[in-house]
Amino acid sequence: MQTEPAQLATFRTSVETVSSLEALDLVQLSAQEDGRIVNILVSQGSQVQQGDLLLVLDQEQQKADVVNLRAKAATDQLNYERYESLVRQGAASQIQRDQFRQEAIASREALNAREADRRYRNIRAPISGIVADLQVKQGDVIESGDPFTKIVSNDRLMVRIEVPSVYAERVRIGQSVLLTDPATDRPLASGQVESIDPVVGDSQTLLAKAEFDNRGGRLRNGVKVRTQLVLEQSQQLSVPFKAVQQLAGQSFVFIPGSLAQLRANPDRADLAALAQLPATTRVALQRPVVLGPLQNDRFPVLSGLSPGEAVITSNLINLRHGLPIKPRP
Repeated sequence: MQTEPAQLATFRTSVETVSSLEALDLVQLSAQEDGRIVNILVSQGSQVQQGDLLLVLDQEQQKADVVNLRAKAATDQLNYERYESLVRQGAASQIQRDQFRQEAIASREALNAREADRRYRNIRAPISGIVADLQVKQGDVIESGDPFTKIVSNDRLMVRIEVPSVYAERVRIGQSVLLTDPATDRPLASGQVESIDPVVGDSQTLLAKAEFDNRGGRLRNGVKVRTQLVLEQSQQLSVPFKAVQQLAGQSFVFIPGSLAQLRANPDRADLAALAQLPATTRVALQRPVVLGPLQNDRFPVLSGLSPGEAVITSNLINLRHGLPIKPRP
């Protein structure tokens, strides 16, 4: 008979949900100007840095406008400077000079605005990350505000956890959140609660958000995960699942004991037959226990056992109270 001592293990009070991972750095890209795409410098999956050029829109009209506006701005500036000189000489009025100054200012502003419009036709990456599905091709005409791709950085991810309102008072910033694969229960990552909604929603849940470091790139935006928000954890005396039997709602374990212990609580054991055995004979003793919820194949022991007491973990189906055994670790 194999045995194992009752020992301390970590047990958690937690809230489990299924959530989707969200990238904290995700930008939907759209053009700020209408135009025809003349060059695409990236594709789906391209790694880009902030400021990298992604798309170029046709700029011929803008180039011509900039040339004309630059010439007009230069002319208006010269006219203003000439009248400034004439005013100092008393050959022109301040009103005439101020008029030319306003024209010079207006033409500079028009030039700056058109140059900005031209810059908008060079579409650059606002953040560093990976280019998602590119929904345009060279030659397409794109309109201002039309989304054409996303840039995603998976370095930092977030999950939204809908916590039942009964646990609302127990949720705290900094509490651990564990991620596992819903299909395999494989651990994926650990993070912590970074923010908590100040109010409970209509569905009687409290929204908490947890963040995760993903610089290794193991996880991706949009992946479904099981989240475990750890409200409390403690060390408790425990026994393995395989050591426990249940009968009529009562949990039992078997412990190796002596004939003297059996005589103190014989139940239905055949004491007359056992009296023929050597005094050193070990027997299985059925012990009622009170257990908490199963976690990680172990039950927390609320009462019925002491630390270090051995429990039998094999052949339980053949055991009965008072059966002679040969225990081994």
